[in-house]
Amino acid sequence: MSTTASSGIRAGRASVVRQVRRLSLAGVLVGLLSTSAVSVASPAAAADVPLSQGRTAVASSAERGDLSAAAAVDGKTGTRWGSKFSDPQWLAVDLGKSSAIKQIVINWENAYATAFQIQTASSGSGPWKTVHTTTAGKGGVQTINVSATGRFVRLYATKRSSQYGVSLWEFQVFGTGSGTSNPTPSSTPKPSSTPKPSSSPSSTPKPSATPTTTTPAGGWVPVNQAAWKKTLDAYNKVAPQAVPAGIVRVPEFHTNCEVANEAKDDPVVLPGLVGASHMHTFFGPKVTANTTVEDLFASTTNCDAPGDNSAYWAPTLMKNGKPVPMKDFRVYYGSRLKDPSEVVPFPPGLVVVQGDAKRQVPTPKGASGQFWCAGSAETGRSDDGNWPVCAKGGNLIYQLTFQDCWDGKHIDSPDHKSHMGPARNGTCTGDYPVAVPNLSFMLGYDSLGGDGLSLSSGLPSSIHGDFMNAWKPENLGALVKVCINAKAKCGTTPGWGR
Repeated sequence: MSTTASSGIRAGRASVVRQVRRLSLAGVLVGLLSTSAVSVASPAAAADVPLSQGRTAVASSAERGDLSAAAAVDGKTGTRWGSKFSDPQWLAVDLGKSSAIKQIVINWENAYATAFQIQTASSGSGPWKTVHTTTAGKGGVQTINVSATGRFVRLYATKRSSQYGVSLWEFQVFGTGSGTSNPTPSSTPKPSSTPKPSSSPSSTPKPSATPTTTTPAGGWVPVNQAAWKKTLDAYNKVAPQAVPAGIVRVPEFHTNCEVANEAKDDPVVLPGLVGASHMHTFFGPKVTANTTVEDLFASTTNCDAPGDNSAYWAPTLMKNGKPVPMKDFRVYYGSRLKDPSEVVPFPPGLVVVQGDAKRQVPTPKGASGQFWCAGSAETGRSDDGNWPVCAKGGNLIYQLTFQDCWDGKHIDSPDHKSHMGPARNGTCTGDYPVAVPNLSFMLGYDSLGGDGLSLSSGLPSSIHGDFMNAWKPENLGALVKVCINAKAKCGTTPGWGR
């Protein structure tokens, strides 16, 4: 967002739309194969590095934001996955390609499963095949020898050892790869250099002449070339406007939204898995775990910028376990580039996540990533030092700023971030050659801060936001051309009337 954004959050209706296309994770895993034999002891020797390490993992639930499925395959014994307190629960990992699976090593935390199955599948839609079953799990480090083949591997826990959920430090799959490799974040080729827009607003990147007909595996979703062309055509048809004297020369416009709903859903990270996420506050259209971009276009929204049916959301702020009401929510669309005339509209259906729900570090006064006080001074800190205390007349606020540049190829990626990137020396280039509007969420809370606060995802450092683009091309194109390209501060419409 622009320099005036942080001071420009005044009145405005709270909230924004944000949500998303379904990544068909709901049916993730099950599988193929044969026999199993349990070994009681040491970690696997079948491979130096687990096939599962750093791969995409999903789970039936997570107790909180820092106990997500990804923590079970990150190669770190200090992070863990922890489920909600019910049976059954599961954790599944995508190996990225069909692999010969030789051994599973489970490093349980104290809350282990006494009954569970190991299952494999050749595709995310199954069917599952059970390759190991036990009803006498004892926790600790458990090594299971199997002989199986598949791309997906799932731990399916049917009975917990205690009243808590199931929890493990690491879930490791060992073996050798076979079959045709499918792209993953580490193996997918970098996007080729899409032509960068020139300094002339009328010169825009060209869609590929060859339509994309298949979706790469591993979470990389290609842009729909026909829809992208339609968006650029609408943008190019807009005539620039002369900027009147007295207009603030900052490249931005905004939309104000209200709260649509709150739910433990996330259609980007956990599509189709109802209640599997921490609590989110959704702005704009109402969103569920099953919401898609098509659903957003068919929905009503409470955002006030004409043509914006996009979905926006963030973790819910809690006070002693209860949601804190929003005071206002505004999204600024701007540019931090040297030449804002390079900016073009977002591609249709773009999905972006900014921030990290797993980041759980203290945020004392002076640390980066601070919640702060708007409209009044900070008079102190909470007992834990992580939250400001605001004087009367003000309120707690957070500004979440997204990336400026797009890879020009994908509308989503396995981590929902890797298709977006930063500018270099004020220009979008290299792996991220296409300049797009820079989003800034202004989250204003009806709170003076202080003790008892937490995010549904954990500490303040775990703040994050999601955006699913559902703008009408003609509306977004006009706002980008008239406001951002011309380096002129607009309101919710292209021009200077509001």
